[in-house]
Amino acid sequence: MTRVLVVDDQVLIRSGLAALLRATPGIAVVGEAGSGEEAVRLAASTAPDVVLMDVRMPGMGGIAATERIVTSAADRAPKVLILTTFDLDEYVYEALRAGASGFLLKDTPPERLVDAVNAVATGTMLFAPSILRRLVETYVNRPLPEPGPVPAPKRELRALTAREREVLQMVGRGMSNTEIAEHLVISEATVKTHLNRTMGKLDLASRAQAVVLAYETGLVTPQHRPG
Repeated sequence: MTRVLVVDDQVLIRSGLAALLRATPGIAVVGEAGSGEEAVRLAASTAPDVVLMDVRMPGMGGIAATERIVTSAADRAPKVLILTTFDLDEYVYEALRAGASGFLLKDTPPERLVDAVNAVATGTMLFAPSILRRLVETYVNRPLPEPGPVPAPKRELRALTAREREVLQMVGRGMSNTEIAEHLVISEATVKTHLNRTMGKLDLASRAQAVVLAYETGLVTPQHRPG
């Protein structure tokens, strides 16, 4: 049974989402929150598997609440699925940095919402790596800077082995574990081992954070597009 906490400051939206999920076999709604502060409290007391999190709320917003929930979890942190109004919402990048596992549009069809909750609950990123890569490029690189030298990797990457850095770079480029395994001629299990060690060394909570860090450290640089 997948335990879900629904967070939205609009009562009608929150109630509708909760009703849909309650009617879905295999999903249990363990709470509803109308603010970021309430979401943090309920996440600590109900231990959900997935938090369906609105972004724009009075007081503590969804981004701050996501970071608090992910970093303060006593045991296994819940997966946070961000709800946003636009597919290129300016807050999505910050939400991924905060530890969210993906994002969903509020006009998503009901069946897609259910699929998304189930996917995130199993540890799968909501969107394909290539879509996540385009999203990160959009926000890391706005406005697009003039061409110049690639920034030196930050100090934290020195804790990684050469192979771990290589795997992190490929994750940052949007490659799946299967694609990385094929490229490096190793097993998917080995790729997962390298990635898990990398995330542990860098204190990363999700694959999304690994992608963002790869861009921020200069390990991966966005491709300049013709204007």
